[in-house]
Amino acid sequence: MADAVVNKSFLFYGKVPITPEILRFLHPSEQLQFCVKTFRDVAAFTDKRILIVDRQGITGKKVEYFSVPYRSIVTYAIETAGTLDLDAEIKLVLSGGIVLELNFFKDKENQMEELLFQVYDLITQYVLQ
Repeated sequence: MADAVVNKSFLFYGKVPITPEILRFLHPSEQLQFCVKTFRDVAAFTDKRILIVDRQGITGKKVEYFSVPYRSIVTYAIETAGTLDLDAEIKLVLSGGIVLELNFFKDKENQMEELLFQVYDLITQYVLQ
């Protein structure tokens, strides 16, 4: 996994309530598990996929929406933060060789480590179904 090229990287800060922007993209058959805040955006984890809102440009008016069905995850890895590291990460390799890196910013209360493992456990649950 160490040699994989990162196609897209996102930095998560913490859990947030669901936004109207995310609600618009949820299918009625999906169950929302939780949402997390990225630098300018939000990501939603459902029982079927990961949905990431990625604002682009200076104004953020251009928006790209990433939908990653769990069934498209070929392999994944977790890297916890060491003493001097500022973040931990989950790397997802998708079918087609696309690599997504989900980074979790380290904080003093270890809430991000808790979120890191919650995301990892959720991915594991749905990938293994």
